[in-house]
Amino acid sequence: MLEEIRISNFAIIEQLELTFGGGLNVITGETGAGKSIIIDAVELLLGGKADSSMVRSGADKAIIEGTFALNQIAKTIILPILEREELIEPDDSFDHLIISRELRVNGRSAARINGFTARVELLTEVGAALVDVHGQSAHLSLFKPAAHIDLLDRYADLMEMRDALATVVGRLNAARREIRALQEDEAAMQRRADRLRREIEEIDAAELIPGEDDERKAERSRLANSETLAKLAAEAAALLNGDDALGDQLPALDQVMQVAALLGKLAQIDETLKEDYDLAEEAAAQLDELATTMRRYAQSVEYNPDRLDEVEERLETINALKRHYGASIPLILEHADNARRELDGIENSAERLEALAKQETALLRQIGELSERISRARQAAARHLSAGVIGELADLRMARAAFEVQIARVESADGCFVGDQRFAFDVTGIDRVEFVMSANPGEPLRPLVKVASGGEAARIMLALKRVLTQADQTPTLIFDEIDQGIGGRVGVVVGEKLWGLTGEHQVLVVTHMAQLAGFADRHYRVVKRIEGSRTHTEITPMHDDNERVAELAAMLGTPNESGLQSARELLAEALAHKRAHFKPRGETPSPTTQQPLL
Repeated sequence: MLEEIRISNFAIIEQLELTFGGGLNVITGETGAGKSIIIDAVELLLGGKADSSMVRSGADKAIIEGTFALNQIAKTIILPILEREELIEPDDSFDHLIISRELRVNGRSAARINGFTARVELLTEVGAALVDVHGQSAHLSLFKPAAHIDLLDRYADLMEMRDALATVVGRLNAARREIRALQEDEAAMQRRADRLRREIEEIDAAELIPGEDDERKAERSRLANSETLAKLAAEAAALLNGDDALGDQLPALDQVMQVAALLGKLAQIDETLKEDYDLAEEAAAQLDELATTMRRYAQSVEYNPDRLDEVEERLETINALKRHYGASIPLILEHADNARRELDGIENSAERLEALAKQETALLRQIGELSERISRARQAAARHLSAGVIGELADLRMARAAFEVQIARVESADGCFVGDQRFAFDVTGIDRVEFVMSANPGEPLRPLVKVASGGEAARIMLALKRVLTQADQTPTLIFDEIDQGIGGRVGVVVGEKLWGLTGEHQVLVVTHMAQLAGFADRHYRVVKRIEGSRTHTEITPMHDDNERVAELAAMLGTPNESGLQSARELLAEALAHKRAHFKPRGETPSPTTQQPLL
């Protein structure tokens, strides 16, 4: 829900910080005081069109920032969107979202979500999961036909069946993609097959062994440096075990053996040197073994230019394959395996096409069966929904209005099978759903957006919201000028119905009607003040009962004792309605909930 909004230099608002709560939040004030500016500000946060004329005169920019508390449903919708846009990490989660919009006098605007720069289109996508506004710009999901099928299906509790249908449709789409791939131009398929065969033959001819490239590199290094290796090994052997080339210098082994002999004599005199004597003997033995190893290695090293050429050629073959098919021998062999599977698919395409065609038909029949079951449930739910909306409209002084949920199908030659017919379909099934109505007798049923405006449109939406309250998952509902064209007694009905929505939603209402405002859980007053040559709008919550009674009396147009008494009676009547119809959410009244003075 919308917890807080901060506005700076927007229209006639210089600075404003306003906190909202759950339940019914009502904003009242004189005409022209700036009540609807709050709605305009919220709509900008939801991706509405920026207009530089809304920047307060004398300021270079306007800033609007809203803090939204996220319930679990909103998180489920919004977090994947933010992850897709790389604004959060995959495992990130949080309970609040801060959306800001900056509007400059030069026409430029900027948007941010939790401090990260965001596209305006993203605000629209995210905002649709947070707030539903019916105001001057008619930002309203219920007037968008694309949303109607989801609302009806949630109302009918069909989302699990739709998930099952979507799974089958996904399998069909995969089968159809494979069919299209197999039905490509035959010559192109043949060229592809020839290329795959060449690749497989080239890789197979190399008879690659994983790890052999490293072994060949090591062998090449030894062969290329054979003379150096032999020379160094021979010198090491000579230093260890004697050689004529050493002249008078004793070999290392002889010197160590002399040390061992001396330590042997010392140990006969001083037994504490016995371990040192053993160590010298062991060192002499190890040096003798090392000298033997060096002599053998020097003798084994062979200069073999022919073998060097063979190794170089093999490494070049391996490197050429790496350049074409993979950075390592395992990747090259994997490429060959994939090529074999693809070639097998091409060579057996006729058989595969036949199998896929049978699979496609079976899936189309399964989709038709599931879609028909969903459609029957939709039609039953549509009748209940229509009756409920008509009943709500009657309470709202639209007793002669007609409302209907239209469900249509479109025949298609490649659609799913329903009996002997074939219908177009998608992941929602075969139905095309749209809410239509007629506001006046004799008028044809037409799409909602074309039927009503102003107060009629708001009342239509209220009726729908009332019936769809369980299906509509939008946390915050905002109504602007819902009281146009209705009288005082109907205002009580509207107020009660709006308050009834707060079991599932936070509701914000801008109204001129005292009867409606009497149902507020939180009441805000808008006042326009002129200081010097500047106009300022102030909005303050009314926590005091006397303030609220005075505001209602002013709204009734009788700010005298008689009007004050009428205001008290309105509050008493609203409280009686609330007590008779407790809120489904079971919340205790907030500290700011106003009680009437009786």
